[in-house]
Amino acid sequence: MSKQYEEIKQKLRGSITPVITPFKSNYEVDFEKQSELIEYQLENGTHAISVTGTSGEPSSLTIEERVQVMENAAKTINGRVPFAPGTGSTNHDETMYLTKKAQEMGADAAMVIVPYYNKPNQQALYKHFKTVADSVDIPIIVYNIPGRTAKNLEVETLAKLAKDCPNIIGVKESNKDFEHVNRVLLNCGRDFLLFSGIELLCYPMLAIGGAGSISATANVEPKKVAEMHDAWFNGDVKRAQELHYELMRLNDVLFKDTNPAPVKAALGMMGKIEPVLRLPMDLPSESIQDDIRQTLKDYKLI
Repeated sequence: MSKQYEEIKQKLRGSITPVITPFKSNYEVDFEKQSELIEYQLENGTHAISVTGTSGEPSSLTIEERVQVMENAAKTINGRVPFAPGTGSTNHDETMYLTKKAQEMGADAAMVIVPYYNKPNQQALYKHFKTVADSVDIPIIVYNIPGRTAKNLEVETLAKLAKDCPNIIGVKESNKDFEHVNRVLLNCGRDFLLFSGIELLCYPMLAIGGAGSISATANVEPKKVAEMHDAWFNGDVKRAQELHYELMRLNDVLFKDTNPAPVKAALGMMGKIEPVLRLPMDLPSESIQDDIRQTLKDYKLI
């Protein structure tokens, strides 16, 4: 493995916030608000930034907009923390294009999702990820989220990719199967970066040797999510456990509807953004919004 990949593996740890894509009331991307959200993250101890992952509504953006969102984020971050944008798509050529763009703009890594909707078999998934990885000289984090892609990247496939592609350095597992994520580190190696994409598994994944989390909740409460990781890595297991349970109610309410709708509703209530999503996504029901509002009050976020 090259020195470049080893260095980013050491840096890319802790709380990586998948920053939402803010829209104006006319549905245009609000780049000024995006920069403000990133600054809010950095002020509160977030360890790294991602954009245009699930929380960033990539399927609601044009390819040009996705590049612009990545470029604005890279410019705002300006090397202060690692940057790992989501570059995956259901379309192979689009994934190649966006991943190359991430490399051109100096991203530290690219997060590439299992293609959604078309349900490739494991051989096709291997070919897809290997072709993307071979086309760039940038670290790749595979993104496995079977609940939204309708396809699970099996451990054996991921292990073969990790063996055959030196720049595939880790995986974001939004996978509720905890046996699966244990076997990822067993088969891919204990130094393979394992990130949790399931909020209630962020702490448990640290306990089995995970590198951190890429949690939508960090959009709303970045300080405590980052602090949980800091406590764990500093050996304060009790404090990490306390924060895990302290965050649980907020995690629950932010997933009462499809992400990122509750997160955008919450950020709107906090005065951070206009709470706007593009169709076919929309804000949660009034009853869910009432629950979000009360939870934010209880957490003293509003």
